[in-house]
Amino acid sequence: MAGENKKGIAFYLLYGAVNLIAMLPFGVLYLIADFLYVIVYYVVGYRRNVVRKNLVNSFPNKKEAEITRIEKKFYRHLCDYGVETIKMLRISDKEIRKRMVFKNPEVINRLTKDGNSCLLSLGHYGNWEWVPSIGLHLLPGVERGHVYKTLKSKAFDELFLRIRSRFSAKPIEMKKVYRTIIHNRNNNITMVIGFLSDQRPPANSRDIFWTTFLNQDTQVLTGMERIAQQMGFSVAYLDIKKVKRGHYVGNFSVISVDGSNEEQHSIMEKYTRKLEETILNEPAYYLWSHNKWSRKKQPKE
Repeated sequence: MAGENKKGIAFYLLYGAVNLIAMLPFGVLYLIADFLYVIVYYVVGYRRNVVRKNLVNSFPNKKEAEITRIEKKFYRHLCDYGVETIKMLRISDKEIRKRMVFKNPEVINRLTKDGNSCLLSLGHYGNWEWVPSIGLHLLPGVERGHVYKTLKSKAFDELFLRIRSRFSAKPIEMKKVYRTIIHNRNNNITMVIGFLSDQRPPANSRDIFWTTFLNQDTQVLTGMERIAQQMGFSVAYLDIKKVKRGHYVGNFSVISVDGSNEEQHSIMEKYTRKLEETILNEPAYYLWSHNKWSRKKQPKE
């Protein structure tokens, strides 16, 4: 009981502090981000070995000077992402509509207009924490959910659940996705469910296949595809572009109108190619600090 009380106190202290920061205007937040960049990149060197390794392996033809340019731009963006995520606690509907623009939400609305749910695939690119604001653009009655993995820190997990619940979004814990989908289908609830499908698969996961992604053998999670195939859900991809600091544009494209008609791995292969194209257009805004390629493909005997 005492341990639970301590965890509760830790959360409210963290939540209170972050809430105060979230009240600051964007101009001040970006001054904080500039300061954090110096600390994170030059002083702490947060995961610089991982970032450099990922960039070199992904772009073997780029010279060291270009790799360094992308690397520094990535860290500046990472610090922007941090303060922008905090701002989600306080940002208004009007402000988020101006800063996270969805060019063609009618694509998603066409896929869901007859009551069928849509799986929205995207990567750790741009600011994915602002994507739940898509709920402001959906048809009436269509719910917005997104899959997440529980964080080890109880306080930070509770904080991110608050952030990710903005704009009526419903966070769905990874282990409860299938159960939630079955419940919604049985109750005639139409959803748009976001999947960050570029996660590194768990070590014991069977829902994977190998493909080539950014010049490297890469494991891809196939859980989203399996759900689409079994349920006959549509699948869309969200391409995000960072227009300037604090301003993003999202563009939807259809991967599949009916997942039950797709061949095995075809949905995830299409998703992978689309994400790769997004990254190649502007590499700096991908999450290079993620240790995605730590596992190597074993040669067939």
